[in-house]
Amino acid sequence: MKDSEILERIQQGDESALDYLYKKNFKMMTKLVINNSGTEDEAKDIYQDALIVFWQKAVSGNLILSSKISTFLYSICQNLWRKELERKSKLSSEEKDGSEINDIDRRERIEIINRSIHQLGDTCRKILTYYYFDNMSMNDIAEKMGFANADTAKTKKYKCKKELDELIKSKYKASDFLD
Repeated sequence: MKDSEILERIQQGDESALDYLYKKNFKMMTKLVINNSGTEDEAKDIYQDALIVFWQKAVSGNLILSSKISTFLYSICQNLWRKELERKSKLSSEEKDGSEINDIDRRERIEIINRSIHQLGDTCRKILTYYYFDNMSMNDIAEKMGFANADTAKTKKYKCKKELDELIKSKYKASDFLD
């Protein structure tokens, strides 16, 4: 399939084109993360997130390709992985500095998140609970929820997490989460 056909099919909502793109570029994208201090699971997550970014840009009509789709996806993966490495580095240095969140603040934050999760719809509540609290894999969640595959579960989790973030932001201010 040519890039123009893939893009056109994705813009028309054809998820099989997205599956094709996922499989076609999987090894190259995951190799990027694994070769830069990442695990296979992190690589899969980064690649899935990159595909979601690509899909959102494609369906919004704001995507103007000046390179091959694989090159565009690679740059998204690079940027996402770089941000993840920076986040990990920052967390690591904060722990070394002894500025860990105290237990009371942590419990309050968890309570806010729990209350917000329970305000979501049943599907989102289950997905987020399975993933974040029960530590279930995307394959297990897909099977338990009756989704076609782990990719569908991951996309749903992404959308549910975004919905949760918006709900929390609408009800709480940033200072509720910052020291």
